[in-house]
Amino acid sequence: MNSPGARGKRFPLALDKVGARAGGGVAREVLMPQRHLQQAAADAARLTTPSGLGLDSAGVRQRMVQRLRLDGLRDERVLAALAQVPRHEFVDTALATQAYEDTSLPIGHGQTISKPSVVGRMIELMLAAPGAQQRGHLGKTLEIGTGCGYQAAVLAQLARQVVSIERLRPLHDKARVNLAAIKALHIRLLYGDGMLGHAPAAPYDSIIAAAGGDDLPAAWLAQLAPGGRLVAPMTAPSGRGQVLVVVDHLVEAGVSQFIRSLQESVLFVPLKSGVL
Repeated sequence: MNSPGARGKRFPLALDKVGARAGGGVAREVLMPQRHLQQAAADAARLTTPSGLGLDSAGVRQRMVQRLRLDGLRDERVLAALAQVPRHEFVDTALATQAYEDTSLPIGHGQTISKPSVVGRMIELMLAAPGAQQRGHLGKTLEIGTGCGYQAAVLAQLARQVVSIERLRPLHDKARVNLAAIKALHIRLLYGDGMLGHAPAAPYDSIIAAAGGDDLPAAWLAQLAPGGRLVAPMTAPSGRGQVLVVVDHLVEAGVSQFIRSLQESVLFVPLKSGVL
């Protein structure tokens, strides 16, 4: 039986000995498969144009818009506006991967960012008003409940000016930061009681609310311009749940009328007065 030293020490070998043949043969190149993979990745990076598959890509927003179109949203102007606004910039980082799903998400302080389909539907209803059809846009728009600023950013794509009111100071401040980050234009943010509207800038061609109560505040109707339209959630006539309410301000022979119609069921946070 050979002694252990007869064969010589085989392992471990120094790196410069790997591949060397017994008897002084020519050493072969050390195989390093990871080097080839790294080189292939580098070559691919040089040859491939970035496809923009991140949350900040237009493709992600377009896929959301395609789903909304299939689900019944029809106004191409609204769909185009939704495609322009990076919704993930308005939610917490932990929820960013859900930003382009058709779902509401918490934004803190007991509030939520509305589902894209609901935002789109409410704006679609406002654009269907006779006055908006003649103008081709929403005109001067009052938003009740700024929240994180997402809906204001979408409205700004379709309005001449947006005046948005938020009663919760932390959300007002958050919306200001969010909208500045995306360089949103034509938006004036106010900290105040949304139930009072904002009389100094009235009348408004369009009014939209992101909270619902038992009835519409009188101030909103008073600040709605002749030919204007208001869209807001309100407690359903049955007392159960909420429905979207559309109010048109019509003027005939110098007499103002407010014509209401009820739309589909919705679910919004309660409308409250005062500021916090």
